[in-house]
Amino acid sequence: MVTDNIVNVIGHKNPDTDSVCSAIAYARLKCEVTGKKYVARCAGQINSETDFVLKRFKVPVPGYIRDVRTQVVDIDVERVQGVGEDISIKKAWEIMKTNMLQTLPIVNNSKKLIGLLTIQDIAKSYMDVYDSRIIATARTPFSNIVQTLEGEMVYGNSDEKIETGKCLIAAANPDLMESYIEKGDIVILGNRYESQLCAIEMDAKCIIVCDGATVSFTITKLAKNKECFIIKTPYDTFTASRLINQSIPIKFFMKSENLVTFGLGEFLDDIRDIMTKKKYRDFPILDWNDNYFGMISRRSLLGARKKKLILVDHNEPSQSVDGIEEAELLEIIDHHRIGSIETMAPVFFRNQPLGCTATIIYQMYGEAGVKIPKDTAGLLCSAILSDTLMYRSPTCTEVDKKAAEALALIAGINVEQYASEMFATGSTLSSKSPEEIFYHDFKKFDVGEKKFGVGQITSMIHSEFNAIKTKLIPYMKKVLPDLQVSMLFFMLTDIMQESTELLYAGSGAKELAEAAFRKEGGEESMILENIVSRKKQIIPAMVTELQEET
Repeated sequence: MVTDNIVNVIGHKNPDTDSVCSAIAYARLKCEVTGKKYVARCAGQINSETDFVLKRFKVPVPGYIRDVRTQVVDIDVERVQGVGEDISIKKAWEIMKTNMLQTLPIVNNSKKLIGLLTIQDIAKSYMDVYDSRIIATARTPFSNIVQTLEGEMVYGNSDEKIETGKCLIAAANPDLMESYIEKGDIVILGNRYESQLCAIEMDAKCIIVCDGATVSFTITKLAKNKECFIIKTPYDTFTASRLINQSIPIKFFMKSENLVTFGLGEFLDDIRDIMTKKKYRDFPILDWNDNYFGMISRRSLLGARKKKLILVDHNEPSQSVDGIEEAELLEIIDHHRIGSIETMAPVFFRNQPLGCTATIIYQMYGEAGVKIPKDTAGLLCSAILSDTLMYRSPTCTEVDKKAAEALALIAGINVEQYASEMFATGSTLSSKSPEEIFYHDFKKFDVGEKKFGVGQITSMIHSEFNAIKTKLIPYMKKVLPDLQVSMLFFMLTDIMQESTELLYAGSGAKELAEAAFRKEGGEESMILENIVSRKKQIIPAMVTELQEET
């Protein structure tokens, strides 16, 4: 599986409508212009407003990606073919020698990994001393013996497995043979008629005739009557006796317990330490369904490919998907203030003082001469209406408004009617948990050593705010220690009244709000008239105040 040709286009955590719709539209544009594979992703769960938009224009929700650190799927996994547990040691060795393998994966009929066989295991099978009943103990199929001895099944069922008896060489005369051949034995012998007859009469399970000798009609008939199998091999007696243990199925020697496996989705950071502590040379990889996929070694990690990313609607690490420092950042398309993100190499960075990232994407379609499809136009128009609060936000520019109106014509929607439906869908706050409300649209910001978070939710129904305020304030105090910020703020923005009630929690939060907006606040909140934009009104005021403090 190769992922180095895929570029993920992704918005910020706790994605809003602009973040999701801009990612989808820009991924489509890049695919159209370059012919390469660009895929829109989400860095969090979409909110009800965005869900309404995607369903309205019949566009699937982008796949969720929580972390862009390098994974097993981003390295070259060697597609070593798995083998069945009943193949012989000799066959396994031939496969490993031909393909220069140190480890052979064993799988069942459902492609599940059931064991591993190493070169050391094969060496052990030769060097360890086994008794004469090892072939039966290992339940060796007769087909393995025929294959190992490059022989021919003159009579018998090659699929049958040996379950009793010992393996021996008929080197003595018939009188002596009668004293040690038992029922169910496998007897290796030459072309002597008397020896063959004696073994059959003593109820041997199988005779192996060496040197390619012809088996007479009489012996064959007698063997059939006694249900004694006959195998003919071109090898001499010594060679046949030396090779026959190589017919034992590999399941007898394979390691089947406490196997160390990794999945395609596991991060290299997590598996590196495990690989270092284990003595194994190769490690099996399982696919997304836990089926066997391939093998990797420690050397495989050296060729790991970083995930390729394009960021839309944000440019600050604290708002980005986890693991961004390990990814290869190619582009940033945004309309917010420039944060502290760092890149290893120059990137394409387009940042414009507009009300919405989707407006920039709209411009880029025009610049590339690409016609905007109806569903894409609907997504982009929805994003602009959402981010500008239907043109009411101070961040909204004439460029945003003209873009939205043009897109509405393509999408075939009435702006005011559609926006009312969209905002009404998002205004179902009373039924949501405080956690759902808080993370609906939450972002972190860094100003020097100060870290704070600001969430926002909008509604056209003011009474909804009264219903959720009492449960949201305690929740903010509860999660404050876990968010690694010193202050939390949350904007309850009334679209129709164009005002915001700013909730705050944390040491210094109230003082910062009072200083930033030059007014006295209540114990847990303050009312801000004519303030609806986090980006253009809340954040600049707070950042300015924090910078003056330092």
